Amino acid sequence: MIAERAMALCTPDGLILEARVSEPSTSRGGVVVCHPHPLYGGDMDNPVVVRATDVCADLGLATLRFNFRGVGGSTGTHGRGIAERIDVESALDHLRVALADDAGVALVGYSFGALVAAHVAPGRPELAALCLIAPPLGFAGASLPPALATFSGPLCVVAGTGDEYCPAAALDSLREVLPGAQVTVVESANHFFFGKLFPLGEAIATWARAAFPRQE
Repeated sequence: MIAERAMALCTPDGLILEARVSEPSTSRGGVVVCHPHPLYGGDMDNPVVVRATDVCADLGLATLRFNFRGVGGSTGTHGRGIAERIDVESALDHLRVALADDAGVALVGYSFGALVAAHVAPGRPELAALCLIAPPLGFAGASLPPALATFSGPLCVVAGTGDEYCPAAALDSLREVLPGAQVTVVESANHFFFGKLFPLGEAIATWARAAFPRQE
């Protein structure tokens, strides 16, 4: 496990978000990780969120994971994926200020968190990279914003071949809409990556290395 400290994030609309942050003494970048749906038990201690956080920290990156409003020790109530965008913005702002001026900040979202992250990313031109894990595109009304096609940094989408909420047809459509995205499929993984956290971590690590190459 990585060394993290507990902290409280303040949002512009007056909420306090429970968070954990890891800030190496020297880091070339940082990553905010967003958890799955709060109404279905999602929180920052989800195994996929922890795996993503650990992988990025092992590469020497600062990390910040947090509970969306109304989850765990975070104040407020569920905002249907819209108010949660404020939470993500607050996390990105905190990490950007905490790091050196020349350090980049990237964003990872899993399931519900992937949808929220995808809507935030186009409005953050300074964002170094974006990783969407198992975006639930099979849900009615769930879609990625058209503006995501303008995102210029490394964009990775990871899903399993057995993902019941992100079916193969949705991934095929995504490849057409986002031709610049690296779409990685984890064989036999379902939406929760049971037994497949290792290959998931490898995909995240490949994305993170591209986003934050080591200086020789």
